[in-house]
Amino acid sequence: MSTTLRSTVSLKASFNGAKVEKASVKPVAVRASKTVCSSKVAKVAQETGKVAAAVAASAVLASSANALTYNEFQNLTYMQVKGSGLANTCPVLEGEGSELTLAPGSYFMDKFCMEPTSFTVKEDSAFVGGEPEFVKTKLMTRLTYTLDAMSGSFVIGNDGSVTFSEEDGIDYAATTVQLPGGERVPFLFTVKELVAKGNVSQFGGDFTVPSYRGSSFLDPKGRGGSTGYDNAVALPAAADAEELAGENNKSVVALKGSAVFNVAKFDDATGEIAGVFESIQPSDTDLGAKTPKDIKITGLWYGQLS
Repeated sequence: MSTTLRSTVSLKASFNGAKVEKASVKPVAVRASKTVCSSKVAKVAQETGKVAAAVAASAVLASSANALTYNEFQNLTYMQVKGSGLANTCPVLEGEGSELTLAPGSYFMDKFCMEPTSFTVKEDSAFVGGEPEFVKTKLMTRLTYTLDAMSGSFVIGNDGSVTFSEEDGIDYAATTVQLPGGERVPFLFTVKELVAKGNVSQFGGDFTVPSYRGSSFLDPKGRGGSTGYDNAVALPAAADAEELAGENNKSVVALKGSAVFNVAKFDDATGEIAGVFESIQPSDTDLGAKTPKDIKITGLWYGQLS
């Protein structure tokens, strides 16, 4: 399955005091792509922030035949949206926009949307002694992987600090990508319970990655977390074998991910805000039977502050 993605356009923006002109993000062929352990989150967030800042400074908002503003979306009928792929896209901001200049206080972020444009998976190098690197993937999921209608509190401190806490909405989407060798990697794209801190130009933090499968899910041998057999019925003597422990003892423990958001545009009149994001999260563990892979997801985001 091939999917045509939105491309980004050049724009002039200022991030962290540095003015960047005529930089652009190249179109990608797939919309969309680490296991992030607690001990790694700080380092990952720092590295992710550098990359995301560069992307945000270069360009950020989509502009193509599919790119619509929020008001344009509201004027479409159901039949115009049905089958068009528009439901899997985030609104964009037109014009030059302005820097985010809001008075200190508590705000509410509504209609928070995250649209992936790239999915990459961390794999070991093909060369002896080489460092693991993120490789491009092929998206196998249909147009149902954008997170939308999310909301949460957005607090600006007197010192200009920002704290955003995601609270509700469509904050997870089951997604599958395929590696160049043919291996398919399922994962739950999410920013559930995100708590992001930073400033008005960039903020980031950790979020919860729930188990891809629920505790009542049964594998082909009828084993589950809260129901089903304790072990493979055909191998009763090997029920306590160490090599089968991961398959027999199902785990639905949530893992952690981290994300960084960069602000590219803000509309004072409407409260609309948009930019780019980059997140790193673990893939599916098959209920604890497999070691999760690290997945990097980059894309566009949009929200409305009130």
